[in-house]
Amino acid sequence: MIIGCREGTQVDMMAAVEDPIARAASIVGRGGCVALTGAGVSVASGIPDFRSKGGLWDIFDPMEYATADAWESDPGKVWRLFRATGRMVLGARPNAAHESLARLEAGGWISAVVTQNIDGLHQAAGSRSVVEFHGSAVDVFCDACGRTVERREALGFLEGEGAPSCSACGGHVRPSVVLFGEPIPTGALRTAVSLAASCRSMLVVGTSAVVAPASLLPLEARAHGAPLIEVNDERTDLTDGCSVVLRGRAEEILPSLVEGVEAGATGFSRSNNV
Repeated sequence: MIIGCREGTQVDMMAAVEDPIARAASIVGRGGCVALTGAGVSVASGIPDFRSKGGLWDIFDPMEYATADAWESDPGKVWRLFRATGRMVLGARPNAAHESLARLEAGGWISAVVTQNIDGLHQAAGSRSVVEFHGSAVDVFCDACGRTVERREALGFLEGEGAPSCSACGGHVRPSVVLFGEPIPTGALRTAVSLAASCRSMLVVGTSAVVAPASLLPLEARAHGAPLIEVNDERTDLTDGCSVVLRGRAEEILPSLVEGVEAGATGFSRSNNV
């Protein structure tokens, strides 16, 4: 059997099925896909995986700096981590992986991105439906009165020492990131679970899929019949349960996936107009 391809070429159907990019594109091209992203998506933007060598956990012991107890006992100490994170995020720009996912959303193939990242780069790339599962390093609020801090004021907190104070009530302010020992925001959790349970497929990109409860989302999707597509440069605990595995860096794989999806849509449109 043969299928129509871009510029009128033809390829063997079996060859297309065996090509992982083509297989993934055919699944994503059905629409209703939800993307679950992790640290691997932002590495090319200059934000290393926190757990990798040279990452923030190499510098700041997470059990010492990134827990709810640490925040309660010594906010000033935790702000050393917040400042390091904030400076890193401030200098980052979206890469081809973020842009590809935004393009898939704009084309109607991806309905939402659920991200474990706190850098805001999906939104900066143009993604509109983004669930920030672990919060945001960009959004700052007062832990006492709940006031949202304007961006200009928040940028000033990256300088200085200790924990900044709220200009309204004097309480401590902080980014809306989820620290160890804190619950996932209720709204984000409910939305993410609902998306996983109702998606037609899930694209799992740049995550080791070991940190719960985010790691449970692909299992929820699969339990409801959605095929999983993994994009990662190494094997994960999720690999064996995926319908398609695309091995490589997200910023290199996803543009090819977009091309495949768009080519499939163009071919479908042409065939309907014959």
